[in-house]
Amino acid sequence: MVDQQSSSRLLGPAEIRELAEAHGIMPTKKLGQNFVHDAGTVRKIVAKAGVTPGQVVLEVGPGLGSLTLGLLEAGAIVEAVELDGGLARALPSTVAARGGDWASRLFVVNMDALDLRASDLPQAPGALVANLPYNVAVPILLTALANLPSLESALVMVQREVADRLVAPKGSKTYGAPTVKLAWYGPSSRVGIVGPNVFWPRPNVDSALVRTTVSSTSRGDTELRDATFALVDAAFEQRRKMVRASLRNLIPDGVELGRMFADAGICPEARPEALEIDDFVALAQAWVQR
Repeated sequence: MVDQQSSSRLLGPAEIRELAEAHGIMPTKKLGQNFVHDAGTVRKIVAKAGVTPGQVVLEVGPGLGSLTLGLLEAGAIVEAVELDGGLARALPSTVAARGGDWASRLFVVNMDALDLRASDLPQAPGALVANLPYNVAVPILLTALANLPSLESALVMVQREVADRLVAPKGSKTYGAPTVKLAWYGPSSRVGIVGPNVFWPRPNVDSALVRTTVSSTSRGDTELRDATFALVDAAFEQRRKMVRASLRNLIPDGVELGRMFADAGICPEARPEALEIDDFVALAQAWVQR
């Protein structure tokens, strides 16, 4: 249960616009900025993420601080990574003004999340919870999962179309490289839909929440992961072809390709969308062990 004092600390539409005006900030399409201004939506995201008091949470693209305040309200230690220098400078003062003692649990890092490494953060985060910019959502999510081995879960809000690709079923038209790569890290599911009315500026599309539970088995062999992802990219670059044909640009030797498929127990005439992450891993294992 959230008390009345805590409720008043979160941001609404008027507060979002006041903060933006006070700090001279205008949302840009280039950075994919759409700020959440609904406290109910913020708490829904935090609840779906399963945030617990004392948990170290990575937030990418905190913007004006809507979700940041919600995470702090839940007792999290928040490491907020923000590319926009103006927003990064404004966030601590916003939290101090509205959250009071919450400010001691906020750490702001002004950098591009695509360059983020564990050494850039003061503590190892256990969860990623973020409203990701539409234009770079998938690269940011995959980069964080690859570079931050401490992550045990991720709950991201992305454009609904992107969410559909991330959790697409095998064999569907939306099933592709992002789906398979995310599956390397563990099972993912869509856990909510968010309409456009809770954002400023208002986007023209719905958003969705995608939750990933990171598997301990994904921590291992980076060489195998890189080989798997290379095969995935090559396969889906020409998704209408049989996998054997689509991989020829990466592995021109037909004999080697044949051996790989035989060792992996996979039909070379299958289409890329018929293969799951385990199939690509088996092909990659046969490739790196040559």
